[in-house]
Amino acid sequence: MTDKLMELLVWALCDQRPAAPADAAYLYCQTQDNQASVFGAARSIVREGLAKRILICDAPPVSGYPGFAAWQRELAALGIDGDVVGQVPVGEVGMLHTLIESTALISFARLQDYKTIMIVSSPFHQLRALLTAASVAIKAWPEINIYSCPGVALPWSEAAVHSQGILQAKRIDLIHEEVRRIGSYQTKGDLASFEEVGRYLLSRDLS
Repeated sequence: MTDKLMELLVWALCDQRPAAPADAAYLYCQTQDNQASVFGAARSIVREGLAKRILICDAPPVSGYPGFAAWQRELAALGIDGDVVGQVPVGEVGMLHTLIESTALISFARLQDYKTIMIVSSPFHQLRALLTAASVAIKAWPEINIYSCPGVALPWSEAAVHSQGILQAKRIDLIHEEVRRIGSYQTKGDLASFEEVGRYLLSRDLS
């Protein structure tokens, strides 16, 4: 693991909070095994007034994601409902993955003229979620400020289904898979370099 990757990993897991409530916090799609992680974070975000809205993907059940309607019910059971919950449209998709979600999120945020968003995912996936959201923002709308807010930690030794609902492993082992994927997607050109993402986050804090 490079020094720059380690730096961004710590940043992703320990980011500061916006000085004022963010326009929205987006919950990255999770399988049923991992959804309690982002729900727990959403409850804290609403309770602490860190964001004005909670956004979730509008897709039906796909790729292990239980779907918008199911998540809307789960959030309502936690007291997060009404105008607080919004949906991010992804269009007709045969599968969901982090890049599809990030592209849809940044496009939606730009249309809504959001200036600040928080992104929330399971801790083992948080770094890739941040890198992907930042990479899309750098290309499409660098003016938006993205903050990282990892979900609640679930048992690391517990096996869980992840990644389009087809990868099953202990959560601790999913960390290694995430690092592998980050390298692969950077080589492919889907993710910006660690240095470029670092500069983007620094510019956020200096603006």
